[in-house]
Amino acid sequence: MIGFPTGATTPAVKLYEAQEAAENGAAELDVVINLGWLKMGRGSEVNREMAEIVEATGVPVKAILEMSLLTDPEKQLAAEVCLDAGVAFLKTSTGWQGGATIEDVRLLKELSRDRVGIKASGGIRTSQQAIDLILAGATRLGTSRGPELVRQRDNLEKE
Repeated sequence: MIGFPTGATTPAVKLYEAQEAAENGAAELDVVINLGWLKMGRGSEVNREMAEIVEATGVPVKAILEMSLLTDPEKQLAAEVCLDAGVAFLKTSTGWQGGATIEDVRLLKELSRDRVGIKASGGIRTSQQAIDLILAGATRLGTSRGPELVRQRDNLEKE
């Protein structure tokens, strides 16, 4: 994960991290946007940083927005600048400060208009929650409980 936890490392450091990961075989990159910049309304700087990483690495980039820390206008700004930067996915969170919500996945789905994938990540604890996130528009799930979720689903189907 590039720029964990708040994306506040300098653009040069994040770019180096991203290039190093790509050169060492990373097929995709998870990059935390600079939350401080976003909170200060400096969307053009967030855009520039993300676009540079997308361009320089040549691998799909998942922009981590950390939605639980953002206001609704900030969520919209974050999605727009990342889409303009050419990211392949919008990701709800790292799981560090909260997790995916159905409302946030729906919002990202609406804002992206199917141009990118939506990764719901963080706090996914039940198979029903996973299903609800997928129905809301998630194209990927980020969870450390994958096998547990499948077992839950299997147990529900047996009942």
